[in-house]
Amino acid sequence: MAQRINKDNFEEKVLKSPLPVLVDFYSDSCIPCKQLSPVLGDIEDEREDTLSVYKVNVNYDMALAEKYDVMGVPALRLFVQGEVKAERAGAAGKADRKNRRKGLYFSAG
Repeated sequence: MAQRINKDNFEEKVLKSPLPVLVDFYSDSCIPCKQLSPVLGDIEDEREDTLSVYKVNVNYDMALAEKYDVMGVPALRLFVQGEVKAERAGAAGKADRKNRRKGLYFSAG
C-alpha cells in the first residue's frame, strides 16, 4: 500500500526523488479513491525498483492539492525529476483499471 505523505516530506519524497513518482491525491470519504487503492498497490509492487508511489490526503494537505491543480479526487500526478509530466483525474472504469495494470497512461501535464 502506498505510503501517505504530506507537505512536510513532499519535497524530499517527490520533488527530489531520483525515480519517477506517482502521487495519488485522495480523500478518505471518496469511494472511487478506495477502489483505486489496490490498483496502486499492484503498480507499486510491480514497479518497486523503477517507480515510487505515494498518497496525499487532500483533506489535510489542501495547499498541495491546490498547488498541483487537484479539483477533485481521485487525482493522479506523475512526477519526473520534480515536475508533473502527466496527470489523470477521476475514477477509472474496469477496462481502464486493467490497462493501468499493464502500464501507466495519463494525459500529458
